[in-house]
Amino acid sequence: MTLWQFKQTAIKKLSGSPSPALDADVLLQHVLQKDKTFILFNRDLELNAEQETWLWNAIEKRCTGLPVAYITGTKEFFGYSFNVTPDVLIPKPDTEVLVENAADWIIDSYGAHKKIFNICDMCTGSGCVGISLMKFLSETDGTILQEHLPGFTMCDISSAALAVAKENADNLLSKEQRQKFSFVQTNLFENLGNTKAGIYDIIISNPPYVPAKETTELLQDGRNEPRLALDGDVTIDGKPSGTNDGLALIRNLIPQAYRFLIPGGMLILETGEYNAEAAETIMKEKGFKDTRLYYDLEGQLRNVSGIK
Repeated sequence: MTLWQFKQTAIKKLSGSPSPALDADVLLQHVLQKDKTFILFNRDLELNAEQETWLWNAIEKRCTGLPVAYITGTKEFFGYSFNVTPDVLIPKPDTEVLVENAADWIIDSYGAHKKIFNICDMCTGSGCVGISLMKFLSETDGTILQEHLPGFTMCDISSAALAVAKENADNLLSKEQRQKFSFVQTNLFENLGNTKAGIYDIIISNPPYVPAKETTELLQDGRNEPRLALDGDVTIDGKPSGTNDGLALIRNLIPQAYRFLIPGGMLILETGEYNAEAAETIMKEKGFKDTRLYYDLEGQLRNVSGIK
């Protein structure tokens, strides 16, 4: 079977997918370890038996609703290839603005203070936010940050998620960069000590923020993303909060983050377009000043930040 024949048949089988042609292309790229251009100009290339077997098994999995990223085990984010498993949320393009907004603040603040930053990535999941931020800061021309790399504390309640984050750090970071990372299994800031003085210059987080009802609806399509990483309507001990605004966990995260920030430090969160303004209100109520809302790639409210 040629690449073109596989793609045409796959598109028909994947008619229930919102992106059948893209799904087929990504699966072909993965099994061939080639880019889309290669596939486009080699449509008559014959697949071998092993490749065909893998591809049809992959199509069967995709037909159940399983995301392509979980089938291939990889997802591109911020220009880097991250390993993903069903233990972590699949990195989304809109989350890239969280990295960009955090980097802008760090670079501006570094220029003013010339210090090494201490950064916490709370609810890190695959590690895509913290790792991308480190790579961006260390590779950006014109910043002294290249010579004074920040320290990162990568936190998640899930040991399985932290294992994925560690694997991505090993794969994507240099030895010098990797030495700046520590990984902590913790329920929010619970295992980071009982400090009365702030220890972080910036806390970045893409926490669970989807309302409970919407989370249930999202997971009915077989996508297999962890509810733990989506449902924001849980108490600090992981029980249903009884609310349906996606902010129960964030109501705990914000005041804890305030305590762990240095004076003048920043908290920046990803949240939903439906609750970003409410999250900003909570920040103000908990003592944050100079709060700000940011938009994502589609023009929807996505990030909120505040200064201690």
